[in-house]
Amino acid sequence: MSSPSHTMDDGMRMRIRRHDWRQTPLGPPEEWPPALRTAVDMVLHSAFPMFLAWGPDLIFLYNDAYVPLLGQKHGRALGERFCDLWAEVWKDMVPLIDRALSGKPVYFEDMPMTVMRRGYPERATFTFSHAPLIGDDGQVAGLFCTVMETTRRVASERRAAFELTVSDALRPLASSEEVIATASALLGGELHADRVVYAEMNEATGRFSVPRWWARDDRKWTQPSFSLEEFGPAVGAALRAGDVVRIHDSARDVRTMGYRSAYIADRIGALLVVPLVKSGRLTACLGIDCLLARHWSDDDLQLARDVAERTWAAAETARAQAALRAERDRSRNIFDTIAEGFAVFDADWNIVEMNAEGLRLSRATALDVIGRNHWEVFPHTVDMELGRMYREVMRTRVASAAIYSHTFPDGERIWTEVRAYPMQDGSIASFFRDITDRKLAEEKLVEADRRKDEFLAMLAHELRNPLAPISAAAELLRIGTLGEERVRQSSNIIGRQVRHMTRLVDDLLDVSRVTRGLITLERAEVGMRGVVQEAVEQVRPAIDARRQRLSVHLPPSWALVEGDKARLVQVVANVLGNATKYTPEGREIDLRAEVRGDGAKSALVISVRDEGIGMDRELSARVFDLFAQGERSSDRSQGGLGLGLALVRNLVELHGGMVGCSSPGPGKGSTFVITLPLLREAVPAPLPQAPAPAAKAGALTVLVVDDARDGRELIARILTDCHARVRVAASAREAFDALRADRPDVLVSDLGMPEVDGFELIGWVRALPREAGGQLPAIALTAFARPEDRLKALEAGFSTHISKPVEPGELIAAVASVALPTAQMVNGAARAPGR
Repeated sequence: MSSPSHTMDDGMRMRIRRHDWRQTPLGPPEEWPPALRTAVDMVLHSAFPMFLAWGPDLIFLYNDAYVPLLGQKHGRALGERFCDLWAEVWKDMVPLIDRALSGKPVYFEDMPMTVMRRGYPERATFTFSHAPLIGDDGQVAGLFCTVMETTRRVASERRAAFELTVSDALRPLASSEEVIATASALLGGELHADRVVYAEMNEATGRFSVPRWWARDDRKWTQPSFSLEEFGPAVGAALRAGDVVRIHDSARDVRTMGYRSAYIADRIGALLVVPLVKSGRLTACLGIDCLLARHWSDDDLQLARDVAERTWAAAETARAQAALRAERDRSRNIFDTIAEGFAVFDADWNIVEMNAEGLRLSRATALDVIGRNHWEVFPHTVDMELGRMYREVMRTRVASAAIYSHTFPDGERIWTEVRAYPMQDGSIASFFRDITDRKLAEEKLVEADRRKDEFLAMLAHELRNPLAPISAAAELLRIGTLGEERVRQSSNIIGRQVRHMTRLVDDLLDVSRVTRGLITLERAEVGMRGVVQEAVEQVRPAIDARRQRLSVHLPPSWALVEGDKARLVQVVANVLGNATKYTPEGREIDLRAEVRGDGAKSALVISVRDEGIGMDRELSARVFDLFAQGERSSDRSQGGLGLGLALVRNLVELHGGMVGCSSPGPGKGSTFVITLPLLREAVPAPLPQAPAPAAKAGALTVLVVDDARDGRELIARILTDCHARVRVAASAREAFDALRADRPDVLVSDLGMPEVDGFELIGWVRALPREAGGQLPAIALTAFARPEDRLKALEAGFSTHISKPVEPGELIAAVASVALPTAQMVNGAARAPGR
């Protein structure tokens, strides 16, 4: 045979070169026909296991990849006749070989064979393809074979299927003896054994007993009980240590020497024993034996070990379930007296049993549920977590739990904790208890925590807003280039904003004192007509500023309340101010104070009805809670910390009264009602009038829009001092109209404005054509300074974002950086005071 074209000096190529072929029908390689030489070269080059059989005697040649399939046959296989090399399977192979030699290809997948390649019979599976090998004369001269051993894969698949079969077979069994008998029979059949014995340790006698066994024929287990020592001390010691015992041939194994009589009496030729050691103690053994000697493989051992564990677990479970059933029968009356609901569903979901508490929680009678299908009685649970949990327990036979919420037709909502346990007979036991009080408490805690977080965010916002004009005015005063009038204006701004912050802090302190019971009322006889008048005068500037129409119905002059006059004015002013905040401009607010009832039961009922934003039922139920407010958006024109109404409720209750709120729904207004017990005394003197509101600033070149006058004027002043031309607008609509009439170079806009906020305004601007100002540089101003707030402004279309309070230098730099390149603005920024 000629040398190959590449270097390969070891393995089968070298063995073929060195082999004495003259002693075979093939003769020396140099005399081999070209077809054979080519076929051999192709086989040797293949990475797949391959062999070829040539000539009438089918002389065997193979490659390196085929060597592991030969096992111990490898030493003599080269040049052997096919029929001699694989004599143990030749009978099964002849039909396939004849087909290949007749010129037809052969393919067989996962063919089972019992081969002798390691000194003992071994069950293996192979996938192979036979193809005819054509000689130089054009006739079939032999065959090619590509073969893959699939023993491991097939064994793994078979084992998985077997384990599933065992699980399915053991699951419905109720008795431990049935479990042992069924598992033994399945294992014996799978391992082709002759007998399987499951023996359990009797702690009292120290001997093993055999409750059930399986045998292929009529063989029996001759001993009702036995000791391990009867089969040899080495066997007993190994099992007690938790080691598996494998005896391939009892006649030749050294461990059986001197104890052959026991093996002969029970006709044991080969034995595999798996110990079950629990809590450090040998509790049971699973033995598999055959009449004749056989080799126990690692796969046999692992399969036996798995079945032994499954058998023990299933048997113990069956015993426990049997004890549970007995206990259940004894305790049936107890279930009717426990404080939890209890029910049993059979494997077909029929309700077999439900105790008195279960019927009460379900609002049903025994006639309504017993004997009926669970899904028909409780159809609403099918797609709920409870229904899914029940089905999972029924399918997996593993206990589980779920929380179940249900609203009855009368509107009552109940929360139930449900625990389900699989029963050995295929049914499910369900325990359930009412946890509604716990869930409501948890919901209240979560809601209180959420409102606290919202309050802290709003508190930060409300404090930052007055800080913005204070900081800017202080910076202008520090620069020192202002005239006397400008200094006065800046001082007035600082004073107004400090007073606003003082009111916020006073609200916080009031709520703190009230909730801790530290507030003391200066009680006196108070005329409620004067209280209502003073409250109206306090809120009148805000009403006039929003052009709202207020109608007032005063109480009679003799209507007196025992209480703290200042606090009562605060109560009415807070409710009326709340109506003003949440009522759009130009709408109506109605304030009525009427006496209802007679004599000692007479009361003053003060109602405030508005045409504002209204609220849903959920908010109206908690509107007097601490920190409670409606849904917030970027519109912060109403302001406030959500403390006013909570303070109202506490103060009214301190006066022996009560408060209430109702609303038809969002967008339909609200009505707040205060009820106070009355006295019959004289009327106090009227209160003075409150001052009228201040006027707004006029129009100025960078277009500045802010609904807050102080902030708007300060920004305009900072930019004017830098020689910028400034125009201002008090609302988004006004700014948009001004922008379209005379396009500026830069837009500076607050984000939180009423009706139309800064986000909507920039949306309008970006929708304009480029020549109409659609690409106008824009700066966003807001008291919200989190990174996500900046990102939101940029995504909306703003060029940059500045947080309040505004630093003059930062504002100037921002305007200069985003402005169109006009020299006046850039130079003006360069000449900014203090820079």
